[in-house]
Amino acid sequence: MRLKVEFTTEPFDLDEAPAHAVVAREVIQTAELDAVDVGPFGNTAEGAADRVLTAVDALLRRSLAAGATRVSLQVNVIGEDEK
Repeated sequence: MRLKVEFTTEPFDLDEAPAHAVVAREVIQTAELDAVDVGPFGNTAEGAADRVLTAVDALLRRSLAAGATRVSLQVNVIGEDEK
């Protein structure tokens, strides 16, 4: 199964990326996922279910530890793994 995750962390800071946002992006960018897109108002990534779920776990734990007060995320099934 392939999944797509979309997420944001709060609180927002338009002047400088907060530590929790930087940590969340680092988790996703180093998780060996496909189609990673990070931006100031939302982030997305796709990949195999195990990798996405592992990344989501790390994203939640690390961004909350870094000061996030809210993490909004959505996970969608987008297809089957290529064999």
